[in-house]
Amino acid sequence: MSTAGNEVEPEELQEEEEEEEGGGGNPRRCAACKYLRRRCGHGCALAPYFPASRPRRYANVHRVFGASNVARLLQSLPVEERAQAAETMAMEAQWRVGDPVYGCAGVINRLQEEILATQCELARTRAQLAIVVAHGAQQAPRSVPLPPPHSPLRAGGDRVAGMQRQGGQQDVPLDGPFIDTDEFLDLDGF
Repeated sequence: MSTAGNEVEPEELQEEEEEEEGGGGNPRRCAACKYLRRRCGHGCALAPYFPASRPRRYANVHRVFGASNVARLLQSLPVEERAQAAETMAMEAQWRVGDPVYGCAGVINRLQEEILATQCELARTRAQLAIVVAHGAQQAPRSVPLPPPHSPLRAGGDRVAGMQRQGGQQDVPLDGPFIDTDEFLDLDGF
């Protein structure tokens, strides 16, 4: 039935849950006492946070944190903070059991990378939109030829970036606002 020490296999958790439903055992035992195979008294510190209806939740918490650490942590907190602490431990334990190497940090890192990639894409799109709008504003009142799409604007504040060669002559500045594309790539503001 039991493996090393007081650990219970997942199949045994299901069997014990079925036994309790059939009328055998103490229906008041919490998941912690049931998992540890001990009597659950009225003063059980874990009973309010680990009900018998959710044995897998406590099994994960026990596997990751250990029974004595969980009980000690919950008893050291004020009563109004214990429920949130138990919920946090249960969620962290669930992620750690699912991903033993990274736990919840793996999910957080993947989401942060996705946010950064989306912010970069948004910044590029905004820069392209600003360039198109500026070129459209320049083109509407005058018929000044636009620079070819393969000649990028230089970063920085110099007006040479906004100049265009006309027929092999000197650089002639284009009328209209200069657009610094780097301004749209500032991700520190997000």
